[in-house]
Amino acid sequence: MSRRFIVEADGGSRGNPGPAGYGAVVLDATTGEPLAEVAEHIGTATNNVAEYRGLIAGLRAAHALDPEATVRVRMDSKLVVEQMSGRWKIKHPDMRPLAAEAKTILPPDQVTYEWIPREKNKHADRLANEAMDAGKRGEKWQASRSTAALDSPASAALDSSVSAAPDSPSLAPDSPAFAPEPLAEEKAAPGWGASADLGAPTTFVLLRHGETALTPQKRFSGSGGSDPELSPAGRRQAEQIAAALAARGTIQAIVSSPLRRCRETADAVAARLGLEVRIDEGLREADFGAWEGLTFAEVRDRYPADLDAWLASTKAVPTGGGESFTQVARRVALSRDKLLARYAGRTVLLVTHVTPIKTLVRLALGAPPESLFRMELSAASISAVAYYADGNASLRLLNDTSHLR
Repeated sequence: MSRRFIVEADGGSRGNPGPAGYGAVVLDATTGEPLAEVAEHIGTATNNVAEYRGLIAGLRAAHALDPEATVRVRMDSKLVVEQMSGRWKIKHPDMRPLAAEAKTILPPDQVTYEWIPREKNKHADRLANEAMDAGKRGEKWQASRSTAALDSPASAALDSSVSAAPDSPSLAPDSPAFAPEPLAEEKAAPGWGASADLGAPTTFVLLRHGETALTPQKRFSGSGGSDPELSPAGRRQAEQIAAALAARGTIQAIVSSPLRRCRETADAVAARLGLEVRIDEGLREADFGAWEGLTFAEVRDRYPADLDAWLASTKAVPTGGGESFTQVARRVALSRDKLLARYAGRTVLLVTHVTPIKTLVRLALGAPPESLFRMELSAASISAVAYYADGNASLRLLNDTSHLR
């Protein structure tokens, strides 16, 4: 029979945004005995971000004690409880990656959520205030305590997983585009025009695949076509980018579109870096319907009205039932949030296509949908976007092909 835990979590910010911290406690559901406590001062953040960070820390502590346990989360944040229960939509961009991360810690059928009044959440509230008090004293403070036997595997896992800050990427000094910005404590106090980050960002290095036979001819080549392989030129490009990324030494994980040209490009990099490739369906190219394999001029001749509609609106679908750019943006955003949760604080190579890369750049900039038509992305080019835990994103690089020269 699986164990049953209660996680009580809280977070707060003195200023909203301001100096923030969280606290969480894991209780035995039968006896009420505290099994673990976690708390941290997280720099400048909002109340809601701190509450989500408390939830994540509490779930990770419970998982470290027993990954098979059923968990009942109790919080006095109506927002977090309703959003995580699926009854409220998560509209704010700061909350989406945090909620996505929380959902990956334990299987959804093992976790339930309950709102409780503030006076019944005193334990977690005390821990959060201890963390904020430490922040007021200028301390970068974390605490992790387990009442389980100190020599137990679960206790050791808890100590290693929740008491240490995640490693920041080991970055080459000549790679500023991939390097994280200073920690919040090293920067000026946030104000108008300044963004408060919560530590090392998650950096997506966006690699467009190498050339196929269709690339030089500028033919539509999406997920509904022939799934071409890399051409000889494309294979050379894959080796060149692999060598360049190996020299930088910053990539910690590789995720690829399922299409062949991306998998072949990713495999070349993975072989050089000694990493495995994870496939993400959300990174595939748009489906261009009946336009697959045609040049722009050929589409203009055969389907002029459909092409005009497609160029006028990102909601328009190519002839024959392909995907609109709006539909692509939805699935790309879902993959982005999932990958941000999985690889928090790390530098990840995403091997994908023109439309997903342009979409990630557009979303990071908050640019209008029509900006997709105003970006150029060459084969085997690199772009980079850094994402911070407070919801901010920073475009670091766009369409760099210097490694091919």
